[in-house]
Amino acid sequence: MFDLIIYLGYFTLTIDLILYTYSFFREKKANVFFVSYLAFSFLMQFSMETLYHLRMNNLFLVNIFIIGQMILLGLFYNSIFSVKSQKRFVLISVGVALLILAVQFIMDWNQFLRFNLFEITLTSLLVVIFALIHFYNMLTESKIYYYVSIGVVFYLLASTVLFLIGNLTHNLSDEFKFLSWQLNSVLLVMYYGFILYEWKKSFSK
Repeated sequence: MFDLIIYLGYFTLTIDLILYTYSFFREKKANVFFVSYLAFSFLMQFSMETLYHLRMNNLFLVNIFIIGQMILLGLFYNSIFSVKSQKRFVLISVGVALLILAVQFIMDWNQFLRFNLFEITLTSLLVVIFALIHFYNMLTESKIYYYVSIGVVFYLLASTVLFLIGNLTHNLSDEFKFLSWQLNSVLLVMYYGFILYEWKKSFSK
């Protein structure tokens, strides 16, 4: 059952990537940074799954994915914001976050090889803030990428809690560890579902 949920997430992500790529190249409508984010997510998921089957540590790829997600979603929201101060806030925030993480990794490189509580919290909350700013803008603007932003807020807040718990599960039972990963996989499928629904509502016509 767990494997079915995981591969359902991969399947939904693949469909999302195909549809948004089509809308970008053929219809010139989908945002280039969001399509890049989907492609990056697909590559990271495939790489992490490959290392898992090779019985190799893939936690460094998790950290690369988390940082890359912040950068690409930050650029995505920056590109759809129309207020200059908001665009500046996104770029400065992402830049400062990358600087802070770079200092942390220089001081303790091992942080890059395990669940980094600070990195996960910092990057996820920043993207959630960007999404909330977009919700504010949509009060007076068109509701573009509305369902994507719902998915971003829902998934990143919930998964951050699970990742924080995941870093502590070495002292807990194997059943609890498995449950936390199951929940995260379900959340991921729901997140990709929001992205798919956005395409149906905004681009399928």
